[in-house]
Amino acid sequence: MNWDGAMAKEKESGMLDLKTPEGTVSGYLATPKTGTGPGLLVLHAWWGLNDVFKRVCDRLAMKGYTTFAPDLYHGAVASTIDQAEKVMKQLKPETARGDILKSVRGLQAHPKVRGKRLGAIGFSMGAYWALRFAEDFPSDIGAVVVFYGTGDGEYSKTQAAILGHFAEKDPYESAESVRDFEKVLRASGKSVEIHTYPGTTHWFFEKDRPDAYDAGATETAWQRTISFMATHLRG
Repeated sequence: MNWDGAMAKEKESGMLDLKTPEGTVSGYLATPKTGTGPGLLVLHAWWGLNDVFKRVCDRLAMKGYTTFAPDLYHGAVASTIDQAEKVMKQLKPETARGDILKSVRGLQAHPKVRGKRLGAIGFSMGAYWALRFAEDFPSDIGAVVVFYGTGDGEYSKTQAAILGHFAEKDPYESAESVRDFEKVLRASGKSVEIHTYPGTTHWFFEKDRPDAYDAGATETAWQRTISFMATHLRG
């Protein structure tokens, strides 16, 4: 199967190697059962591309989005904080940036993607990369959703609307850092919507983290995400 220089090996859903003019990137692809839809990039947390983030892709595909989650760790998956810290330290920024660029170009050329401007959803570590890419490649990203993670940019070039989901009690993202993040975005004239979920902590959206998972906050954040993407990412 060919589409304007990009292709997926043999199948259009599940784990696969996405080939683009920039090179090949491995990840998880989920496509709508019928028709085409806007393209969405899902960027995993420091655990790696585990089943939680694959399921996010599946659920987004059920809503009509063609979704790809690149495997930024190239096969490694952590289950403990110590493991995650070690594997994240091994991630080279230039490699991650290259994999995300390949993912974007592959999605833009995919026959089930409608439109060239994509959405990005990032979790914790992935939130940083979603924001970073939206700043570096502003014409490619039209909407960004971040879960309990911020960036370090000024966002002057970013054209994307931004939705943030944050925990009330978070040792990794303090309330002050979230306020500063929102302040910088608003000062840059961005369309921004920030929500903090009472009683939650980091990873509240991830069902495999029973110490943090909050079903109510997860459902609310999910509905807000779907509504946000429907508004800002029409393909």
